[in-house]
Amino acid sequence: MQNLIEIKGVSHAYQTKAGPLPVLNGLDVSVPEGAFCAVVGPSGCGKSTLTRLVAGLMKPDQGEVWLHGQKVTSPRKTVGMAFQNPVLLEWRSILENVMLPLEIVAPGMAKSDREARATHLLEMVGLKGFEGKRPSELSGGMRQRASLCRAIVHKPDVLIMDEPFGALDNFTREDLWQTMRDLRAAEPFTCVLITHDLRESVFLGDQVIVLSGRPAKTQYVLDVTLPADRKIDILYTPEATEMLHVLRDQIRIAQGRDGH
Repeated sequence: MQNLIEIKGVSHAYQTKAGPLPVLNGLDVSVPEGAFCAVVGPSGCGKSTLTRLVAGLMKPDQGEVWLHGQKVTSPRKTVGMAFQNPVLLEWRSILENVMLPLEIVAPGMAKSDREARATHLLEMVGLKGFEGKRPSELSGGMRQRASLCRAIVHKPDVLIMDEPFGALDNFTREDLWQTMRDLRAAEPFTCVLITHDLRESVFLGDQVIVLSGRPAKTQYVLDVTLPADRKIDILYTPEATEMLHVLRDQIRIAQGRDGH
């Protein structure tokens, strides 16, 4: 399978009053086309920096980022993004919020077609009947569902998610995990998920990349061998439990602690 994302020897440091603060050090990551890649690691190890580099929002100090065989040197319209804060515009309806990327990347698209595309996605995530509501009229989980629709409405090559479910309660979070898998089954796309939740990484991911402590490099790659058609109960199986144990040990090692 061809790699859609190639991160080759990437190093990056932030400039602070105390001097350069290295966050990435010779990072190498490959994500096959159509794969769901979850990235975990110690707090502050550079996971969010990685997403900005892939999206072209910043350039690495060293190394290269490639997307679809092209070097990333500027922001890419073919990248969708979803964050912990849905950042929906209050003066727009939910339908209008979801249509926004189409207005930017496909200004010549007929409004009726934009509405049809957005309405279809909202129905898929259980928001049928809420198209005319304002963001403040929806719960946190519903706003995040709308945010996911907005992130993929223009059919991006890759979806980057930076802890999109981190602020939600456990029940809502697990419900959205299933929604995410249903979306991918209906509309396949390549995804990079930044998360602190190891259960989330195993349930959603095809592979889980563990980053080392700062400055980060790739420490470990776990291939998730669970069936593609997963339900939340699969996390209680021995196979999933073993994967979680492996990831916990790797995180402890990344934090400078013994894996046992």
